[in-house]
Amino acid sequence: MIRVLSSLVLIPLALSAIWFAPHGWLVLLLEAVLLIAFVEYADLAAQTGVVVPKAAAGTAAVVTCAAVAWPEVPLDLVLIAAFLAASLSVLGAYQPAPHVPASAAAVLFPAFYLGLPIGTLAATRYAFGREALLLMLLVVWVSDSAQFYVGSVAGRHGLSPATSPKKSVEGALGGLVAGTIVMVVLGRFWLPALSVLWLVGLGAVLVTLGIAGDLFESLLKRSAKVKDSSGLIPGHGGVLDRIDSLLFVAPGYYLFLRLLL
Repeated sequence: MIRVLSSLVLIPLALSAIWFAPHGWLVLLLEAVLLIAFVEYADLAAQTGVVVPKAAAGTAAVVTCAAVAWPEVPLDLVLIAAFLAASLSVLGAYQPAPHVPASAAAVLFPAFYLGLPIGTLAATRYAFGREALLLMLLVVWVSDSAQFYVGSVAGRHGLSPATSPKKSVEGALGGLVAGTIVMVVLGRFWLPALSVLWLVGLGAVLVTLGIAGDLFESLLKRSAKVKDSSGLIPGHGGVLDRIDSLLFVAPGYYLFLRLLL
């Protein structure tokens, strides 16, 4: 019941932001989501013994998100500057030690794992319209729900038992079918330039990426020996738990649209 009540609050807020918020306000909202997810990621990393320099890594992630979200910003310059600043911060913060390579990588990783994907959410709406962004979210939401319910009823074969014991092959197939149907039915109206064949392929790719994103975050949590990234959202865990699928889906979707439209 708590899970359902949380969804009844969060989903209308997300839809309202997508449909009505000016671009700048949407970017600010996404940056706030990014910062919370970053803190959760840094805590997961700490549980595995990897210390993430929060100031440098968080700044790199926030700046990358903003640069991706605003297509007029020269992304190459921002990424180069973020790389140099983050790398120099590692040089100034550490003495030679076995953990330094992991910490150096941990400074840069959030910019790509969190900043870039979250930025593409705003970039998708900016470049292709709010319907295109809403379509992607509906595909992910419907697919996730189908995976959960089909897996609960008919799940027999584990998809990746060591990483996510509750995920099943049957649930994944149910999510694949449901998500693809949503893409084809709504995509005919919201992405009319794409043929049915392209929509089928896009739907299947997005669902697959969503499953991969979910498993990736589960791998992080299993490595840290925790069930959820945090307890911030009642019944749902943390923000990172709620956006894990989108972190793989959003950049894949944006890349697909940029290449085809």
